[in-house]
Amino acid sequence: MSLKFQNTTADYLEWDSNILLISKLFQDQNYKFSLLIALGSFFGIRISDLLNLKWEDILNTEILSLIEKKTKKQRTIKINEQLKKHILACYKEIKPKLTNDYVFTSQKGSVYSVQRINVVFKEIKVNYNLKIKNFSTHSMRKTFGRQVYNNAGSNAELALVKLSELFNHSDIRTTRKYLGLRSEELMEAYDLLSF
Repeated sequence: MSLKFQNTTADYLEWDSNILLISKLFQDQNYKFSLLIALGSFFGIRISDLLNLKWEDILNTEILSLIEKKTKKQRTIKINEQLKKHILACYKEIKPKLTNDYVFTSQKGSVYSVQRINVVFKEIKVNYNLKIKNFSTHSMRKTFGRQVYNNAGSNAELALVKLSELFNHSDIRTTRKYLGLRSEELMEAYDLLSF
Protein backbone atom coordinates (compact mmCIF):
# COMPACT_ATOMS: atom_id res chain seq x y z
CA MET A 1 0.00 0.00 0.00
CA SER A 2 1.37 3.41 -0.95
CA LEU A 3 1.49 6.49 1.22
CA LYS A 4 -1.01 9.26 0.63
CA PHE A 5 0.08 11.75 -2.08
CA GLN A 6 3.03 9.51 -3.02
CA ASN A 7 3.59 8.90 -6.73
CA THR A 8 3.86 5.14 -7.24
CA THR A 9 3.53 5.02 -11.02
CA ALA A 10 6.46 3.07 -12.43
CA ASP A 11 8.46 4.34 -15.37
CA TYR A 12 10.30 2.40 -18.06
CA LEU A 13 14.04 2.28 -18.69
CA GLU A 14 15.40 3.09 -22.11
CA TRP A 15 16.42 -0.24 -23.66
CA ASP A 16 20.15 0.58 -23.91
CA SER A 17 20.17 1.61 -20.24
CA ASN A 18 18.32 -1.58 -19.36
CA ILE A 19 20.87 -3.81 -21.13
CA LEU A 20 23.76 -1.87 -19.58
CA LEU A 21 22.21 -2.23 -16.10
CA ILE A 22 21.83 -6.02 -16.55
CA SER A 23 25.49 -6.22 -17.55
CA LYS A 24 26.74 -3.99 -14.72
CA LEU A 25 24.77 -5.91 -12.08
CA PHE A 26 26.31 -9.14 -13.36
CA GLN A 27 29.81 -7.63 -13.29
CA ASP A 28 29.16 -6.49 -9.73
CA GLN A 29 28.19 -10.07 -8.81
CA ASN A 30 24.56 -9.15 -8.21
CA TYR A 31 23.50 -12.15 -10.28
CA LYS A 32 19.94 -12.55 -9.04
CA PHE A 33 18.96 -8.96 -9.72
CA SER A 34 20.76 -9.00 -13.05
CA LEU A 35 18.71 -12.06 -13.98
CA LEU A 36 15.47 -10.66 -12.53
CA ILE A 37 15.72 -7.49 -14.61
CA ALA A 38 16.74 -9.49 -17.70
CA LEU A 39 13.80 -11.90 -17.43
CA GLY A 40 11.34 -9.17 -16.51
CA SER A 41 12.25 -6.93 -19.42
CA PHE A 42 12.62 -9.72 -22.00
CA PHE A 43 9.50 -11.69 -20.98
CA GLY A 44 7.13 -8.85 -20.06
CA ILE A 45 5.41 -10.93 -17.39
CA ARG A 46 4.14 -9.72 -14.03
CA ILE A 47 6.38 -9.85 -10.97
CA SER A 48 4.11 -12.53 -9.43
CA ASP A 49 4.89 -14.79 -12.39
CA LEU A 50 8.61 -13.99 -12.29
CA LEU A 51 8.80 -14.90 -8.61
CA ASN A 52 7.05 -18.19 -9.37
CA LEU A 53 9.78 -19.31 -11.81
CA LYS A 54 11.98 -22.27 -11.02
CA TRP A 55 15.36 -22.94 -12.62
CA GLU A 56 13.94 -25.90 -14.53
CA ASP A 57 11.45 -23.53 -16.21
CA ILE A 58 14.16 -21.38 -17.82
CA LEU A 59 17.38 -23.41 -17.93
CA ASN A 60 18.50 -25.03 -21.21
CA THR A 61 15.22 -24.41 -22.97
CA GLU A 62 14.06 -22.26 -25.86
CA ILE A 63 10.47 -21.92 -24.62
CA LEU A 64 9.00 -20.79 -21.32
CA SER A 65 5.45 -21.99 -20.87
CA LEU A 66 3.42 -20.72 -17.94
CA ILE A 67 -0.08 -19.96 -16.77
CA GLU A 68 -0.32 -16.36 -15.58
CA LYS A 69 -1.21 -16.13 -11.91
CA LYS A 70 -3.51 -13.13 -12.32
CA THR A 71 -5.34 -13.91 -15.58
CA LYS A 72 -5.00 -17.72 -15.65
CA LYS A 73 -4.04 -17.37 -19.32
CA GLN A 74 -1.49 -19.69 -20.91
CA ARG A 75 1.66 -17.88 -22.08
CA THR A 76 4.36 -19.29 -24.29
CA ILE A 77 7.52 -17.19 -24.52
CA LYS A 78 10.51 -17.79 -26.78
CA ILE A 79 13.85 -17.40 -25.00
CA ASN A 80 16.40 -15.85 -27.37
CA GLU A 81 20.04 -16.96 -27.51
CA GLN A 82 21.36 -13.87 -25.70
CA LEU A 83 18.99 -14.43 -22.79
CA LYS A 84 19.71 -18.19 -22.69
CA LYS A 85 23.43 -17.43 -22.28
CA HIS A 86 22.68 -14.95 -19.50
CA ILE A 87 20.44 -17.43 -17.67
CA LEU A 88 23.17 -20.08 -17.83
CA ALA A 89 25.88 -17.65 -16.70
CA CYS A 90 23.76 -16.56 -13.69
CA TYR A 91 22.92 -20.18 -12.88
CA LYS A 92 26.62 -21.10 -12.79
CA GLU A 93 27.37 -18.20 -10.45
CA ILE A 94 24.35 -18.62 -8.15
CA LYS A 95 24.82 -22.43 -7.91
CA PRO A 96 21.36 -23.46 -6.71
CA LYS A 97 21.12 -26.88 -5.03
CA LEU A 98 18.34 -28.17 -7.26
CA THR A 99 16.88 -27.18 -10.61
CA ASN A 100 13.40 -27.27 -9.09
CA ASP A 101 14.41 -24.49 -6.66
CA TYR A 102 12.77 -21.11 -7.14
CA VAL A 103 15.08 -18.71 -8.98
CA PHE A 104 14.58 -15.59 -6.88
CA THR A 105 15.21 -16.56 -3.29
CA SER A 106 16.93 -14.83 -0.39
CA GLN A 107 19.92 -16.27 1.45
CA LYS A 108 17.43 -17.81 3.89
CA GLY A 109 15.82 -19.70 1.01
CA SER A 110 12.49 -17.88 0.90
CA VAL A 111 11.20 -16.32 -2.32
CA TYR A 112 11.78 -12.56 -2.43
CA SER A 113 8.77 -10.39 -1.64
CA VAL A 114 7.72 -7.66 -4.06
CA GLN A 115 8.30 -5.12 -1.28
CA ARG A 116 11.89 -6.31 -0.78
CA ILE A 117 12.58 -6.15 -4.51
CA ASN A 118 11.22 -2.60 -4.68
CA VAL A 119 13.53 -1.56 -1.84
CA VAL A 120 16.50 -3.04 -3.72
CA PHE A 121 15.35 -1.36 -6.95
CA LYS A 122 15.42 2.02 -5.19
CA GLU A 123 19.00 1.28 -4.12
CA ILE A 124 19.91 0.17 -7.66
CA LYS A 125 18.43 3.40 -9.06
CA VAL A 126 20.72 5.47 -6.83
CA ASN A 127 23.83 3.27 -7.04
CA TYR A 128 23.74 3.02 -10.83
CA ASN A 129 22.53 6.57 -11.39
CA LEU A 130 19.53 5.44 -13.44
CA LYS A 131 17.75 8.11 -15.46
CA ILE A 132 14.29 7.04 -14.36
CA LYS A 133 11.89 8.74 -12.00
CA ASN A 134 10.16 5.76 -10.40
CA PHE A 135 11.96 2.41 -10.69
CA SER A 136 9.96 -0.54 -9.37
CA THR A 137 9.10 -4.12 -10.26
CA HIS A 138 6.55 -2.81 -12.73
CA SER A 139 9.27 -0.93 -14.62
CA MET A 140 10.47 -4.21 -16.16
CA ARG A 141 7.10 -4.89 -17.78
CA LYS A 142 6.87 -1.31 -19.03
CA THR A 143 10.43 -1.50 -20.39
CA PHE A 144 9.44 -4.64 -22.31
CA GLY A 145 6.31 -2.98 -23.71
CA ARG A 146 8.13 0.16 -24.70
CA GLN A 147 10.83 -1.84 -26.52
CA VAL A 148 8.21 -3.85 -28.43
CA TYR A 149 6.54 -0.59 -29.45
CA ASN A 150 9.84 1.09 -30.42
CA ASN A 151 10.91 -1.92 -32.51
CA ALA A 152 7.59 -2.10 -34.35
CA GLY A 153 8.41 0.74 -36.76
CA SER A 154 5.63 0.95 -39.32
CA ASN A 155 3.66 -1.66 -37.38
CA ALA A 156 3.45 0.46 -34.22
CA GLU A 157 -0.34 0.44 -34.12
CA LEU A 158 -0.44 -3.35 -34.50
CA ALA A 159 2.16 -3.63 -31.72
CA LEU A 160 -0.12 -1.57 -29.46
CA VAL A 161 -3.02 -3.93 -30.18
CA LYS A 162 -0.89 -6.98 -29.35
CA LEU A 163 0.51 -5.33 -26.22
CA SER A 164 -2.99 -4.37 -25.13
CA GLU A 165 -4.01 -8.04 -25.36
CA LEU A 166 -0.83 -9.21 -23.66
CA PHE A 167 -1.18 -6.73 -20.80
CA ASN A 168 -4.89 -7.53 -20.51
CA HIS A 169 -5.87 -3.88 -20.97
CA SER A 170 -9.43 -2.94 -21.80
CA ASP A 171 -8.40 -0.87 -24.84
CA ILE A 172 -5.43 0.57 -26.73
CA ARG A 173 -5.77 3.99 -25.06
CA THR A 174 -4.95 2.32 -21.75
CA THR A 175 -1.88 0.71 -23.31
CA ARG A 176 -0.71 4.04 -24.76
CA LYS A 177 -1.00 5.67 -21.36
CA TYR A 178 0.64 2.66 -19.67
CA LEU A 179 3.66 2.93 -21.99
CA GLY A 180 3.88 6.67 -21.39
CA LEU A 181 3.51 7.50 -25.07
CA ARG A 182 3.36 11.22 -25.66
CA SER A 183 1.21 12.65 -28.42
CA GLU A 184 4.24 13.49 -30.60
CA GLU A 185 5.42 9.88 -30.43
CA LEU A 186 1.98 8.73 -31.49
CA MET A 187 2.02 11.19 -34.38
CA GLU A 188 5.37 9.76 -35.51
CA ALA A 189 3.86 6.27 -35.41
CA TYR A 190 0.88 7.43 -37.46
CA ASP A 191 3.20 9.16 -39.95
CA LEU A 192 4.89 5.81 -40.51
CA LEU A 193 1.50 4.26 -41.22
CA SER A 194 0.54 6.84 -43.84
CA PHE A 195 0.82 6.20 -47.60
